Amino acid sequence: MNRAEMFSRLRAHSGRWDIVVVGGGATGVGVAIDAATRGYGVLLLEQNDFGKGTSSRSTKLVHGGVRYLEQGNISLVMEALRERGLLLRNAPHLVHDRAFVVPNYDWWEAPFYGIGLKVYNLLAGKYGFGASRILSKEETLERLPTINTEGLRGGVIYFDGQFDDSRLLINMAATAWEQGATLLNYVQVTGLTKDSEGFIDGVMARDAETGEEFHAQAEVAINATGPFSDRLRRQADASAAPMIAPSQGVHLVFDRSFLPGDSAIMVPHTSDGRVMFAIPWHGHTLIGTTDTPVADVSLEPVAMEQEIEFILSTASLYLAHKPTRGDILSVFAGIRPLVKAAGSGNTAALSRDHTIHIENSGLLTICGGKWTTYRHMAEDCVNQAAMLARLPERPCVTEGLRLHGFHANAGEFGALRVYGCDAPAIQELMRAEPALAEPLDPALPYMGAEVVWAARHEMARTLEDILARRTRALFLNARAAIRMAPRAARLLARELGEDASWEGRQVESFRELARHYCPAPDYS
Repeated sequence: MNRAEMFSRLRAHSGRWDIVVVGGGATGVGVAIDAATRGYGVLLLEQNDFGKGTSSRSTKLVHGGVRYLEQGNISLVMEALRERGLLLRNAPHLVHDRAFVVPNYDWWEAPFYGIGLKVYNLLAGKYGFGASRILSKEETLERLPTINTEGLRGGVIYFDGQFDDSRLLINMAATAWEQGATLLNYVQVTGLTKDSEGFIDGVMARDAETGEEFHAQAEVAINATGPFSDRLRRQADASAAPMIAPSQGVHLVFDRSFLPGDSAIMVPHTSDGRVMFAIPWHGHTLIGTTDTPVADVSLEPVAMEQEIEFILSTASLYLAHKPTRGDILSVFAGIRPLVKAAGSGNTAALSRDHTIHIENSGLLTICGGKWTTYRHMAEDCVNQAAMLARLPERPCVTEGLRLHGFHANAGEFGALRVYGCDAPAIQELMRAEPALAEPLDPALPYMGAEVVWAARHEMARTLEDILARRTRALFLNARAAIRMAPRAARLLARELGEDASWEGRQVESFRELARHYCPAPDYS
């Protein structure tokens, strides 16, 4: 999978595409997979890199959503739990189970949360990850040795799913490509074209790298741009009323010592009404998230001071070693594309159900939803799109579709586990050029071979693509990512045939970006 191959497919395609998808996040790429596996001709265009926005900035959980159970949204919980099970089955190299402990400090918490989590487990049915149960104080401390012990009575344990979001997305893009879809990153849709009757019949697009412009005709255009959905809708109809109520979520990343075991912490109720998690992730501790309504959306949202302080203060209530700003290794923010609800001023209360909206011009928008349910969202979307465009009716086949990289025992590859069946090819790169086996920085496990692989086979075009999404360096340890930037840029420039000037610009651009991931005042 590389960009030259994708452009070859684009130029070789004659006539109209069945479906053009705008947006290369989980929803858009999921739609591309579903449509391609049905045999439809699919073109997907992403203005930046795959997963640059919301899809790389999640809490890294594949879950039903305990909070939605409390809200009474049983159908969403059951749908998500089923999809969680399918994801584990179809991408075991990237999805795994994780034990979560709800620590109890009041007498009523154990029976209250215990009953709720029993229901959660029952709803999962055959897709369950493990039975929930009440823990004694001693059992809770065994699972969470760094928990605050003052007033601790015990806990409740349950099991949910965890994953690496942008790594899964890249594997999804490869799956769509293998199924015949054409996917292009760094191609911006600049306009929508209409036929004589006012119905959308294609898109105008520009390649950000070359400036080349082209027109792609299509039977139907799908708007899967997440937080940016309203912008594309206004291109179709300037009077379109906004659908999106954007909300910012922030996560802080710390050293593994803050949560050294294999269990995560789930706090059911914080002072702002959200659930908060502290999770082991890639040898680090990830804590979040916030829920802050925002007026404007950006591809690179920045954490607000009050969000950072909120997470630190909340985490301090539950961890014996209270984290400080100086302990933060990275902070990242993401925008949730929540669908507006009449009379609700609290985005934490908005449903994560997805919405499909069709404009009078025929533009189909899919928004809302959550990472876990991307496959079902795509199925629903393609069903609607096929009917709208009068495409031949074909059934969805993605329930049993193994995603690219599938490997039942990927753990045997160690740090390369996330590559699944691609791991041996990366190991071969290291054998052929031993220098590629050296870590890019001692603080993280990433090696030069991963840069080469990402450039050759995963459509990485910039240093940020490599250090933020193909590897997770920027999200795990921003300073380490800055240190490894020059060497990674040198390898990337070699692969892409770029010169030293390009290499220098990439390093400088990445350093500027990484500053937003380093909130501590002693940053240098």
